[in-house]
Amino acid sequence: MAIVVDIDVMLAKRKMAVGTLAERVGITPANLSVLKNGRAKAVRFTTLSALCEVLECQPGDLLRWEPD
Repeated sequence: MAIVVDIDVMLAKRKMAVGTLAERVGITPANLSVLKNGRAKAVRFTTLSALCEVLECQPGDLLRWEPD
């Protein structure tokens, strides 16, 4: 996939656990894991917005494009 999800990077910068992020965003840890590991086919804007709010970042801090 050409879109890379950098949630791990932001979690490390914020010193936050995956479970904490999932709880604060309002999604299950399993769904966050799917997104975090690049296995998601889509992400809702409401989820992306919540991630950005909790992690205090921009969407571009979480998603980036890389050529295949």
